[in-house]
Amino acid sequence: MSEEINGTQPVNERQNLKKQPLLVLIGPTAVGKTRMSLDIAKAWNAEIISGDSMQVYRGMDIGTAKIPLEEREGIPHHLIDICNPDEAYSAADFQAGAALAIEQIAERGKLPFIVGGTGLYVESVCYQFQFADIGSDEAFRQEQERFAAENGAEALHERLAVIDPPAGERLHPNDLRRVIRALEVYHLTGQTFSEQQAGQTKESPYELCMIGLTMDRAELYRRIEQRVDLMMEQGLVEEVRQLLERDLPPAAVAMQGLGYKEIADYLRGNCSLEAAVERLKRDTRRFAKRQLSWFRHMKDIHWIDMGENFHNNLQTVHGILAGKFQVNLE
Repeated sequence: MSEEINGTQPVNERQNLKKQPLLVLIGPTAVGKTRMSLDIAKAWNAEIISGDSMQVYRGMDIGTAKIPLEEREGIPHHLIDICNPDEAYSAADFQAGAALAIEQIAERGKLPFIVGGTGLYVESVCYQFQFADIGSDEAFRQEQERFAAENGAEALHERLAVIDPPAGERLHPNDLRRVIRALEVYHLTGQTFSEQQAGQTKESPYELCMIGLTMDRAELYRRIEQRVDLMMEQGLVEEVRQLLERDLPPAAVAMQGLGYKEIADYLRGNCSLEAAVERLKRDTRRFAKRQLSWFRHMKDIHWIDMGENFHNNLQTVHGILAGKFQVNLE
């Protein structure tokens, strides 16, 4: 009979139980996650799970910087194009979908690899957050939507910033659905969304290896502006026009995402195209700042400065993974 400790599982059985390896690559928008992720996935026999809250939506390709199928180099990508723009998709939905994808990828003998910049979504999977079913108050939501329609999204966001400053810092004013949900959580429970998240257990069910990409702020902002210019060349205006022609409700996620709200304002005649593009660049810079703020509160991240040589950075990543997963990369 095998030895037991304190009446728990036998030692030899406990030693044979290993956590599922999970690789995660995070960083602000435009820092270079996509290029890095493809090289890592090829080297480590990985399948990629998108950790971006907007790439789940069909028909929203340019504004979300979704990697085209022909550029994925044969690497499977999951949780992309799984919802229509008028459908709700929450962090809890992502957590469930990602957990299933991780299990299925591992069963195929591949390494599950989350790549993205939506901090709550990624963190909820890494540490198996518990999302309380606190219900909803439809009348409260409608009241907040009316307030935003009459006074502007910034005014509603100010309400959240007063009640829950950390959530106010992390959520963009245009992210109306999540701003209203954060207000609703406080309305229903008397506890802020940030307080609830702070109480989550930060023990991962996975053998977790997290790589974070960063770079000089000025260089990051330059890359963001280049990306916005490229989106305009690729046809962002037409993409938003097609969404508007579908008569989506004002609170639909498609109309709240970066790039979509700003260009929609132009198409509705509320501002010039030049003003819309400048606002998009400004809002994207602010979004990147909020992403970095979120990631700074996460633990266990190996940070890499992307301002250095890309090849050297990639070799550094390989070294981190080899040490973490105790595998020699041939």
